[in-house]
Amino acid sequence: MPRMLRRAAVLGATANVAAKHGAAKAEAAQQQAATAVPAPVAQPPASAPADATQPEVNYDDLLKLKQLLDAGVLSQAEFDAEKQKVLGN
Repeated sequence: MPRMLRRAAVLGATANVAAKHGAAKAEAAQQQAATAVPAPVAQPPASAPADATQPEVNYDDLLKLKQLLDAGVLSQAEFDAEKQKVLGN
């Protein structure tokens, strides 16, 4: 068998074994995740409502401002001033 053909056969066999091993490993992890008991979710304290303590922040506006800063449309000072307006500080 020529050298290049032999190398291709070995690489193909190795790739096949690795793919089967990866699939088996993924299947085992999936089964383990399905049988695992979910962790309890921590509840926030009931003494203070979250809406009353923090103002509403519009993250879309912040993202748009950041894109304008990255594009060079806004300077850092303009970005900081607009960010403070959005955050309400």
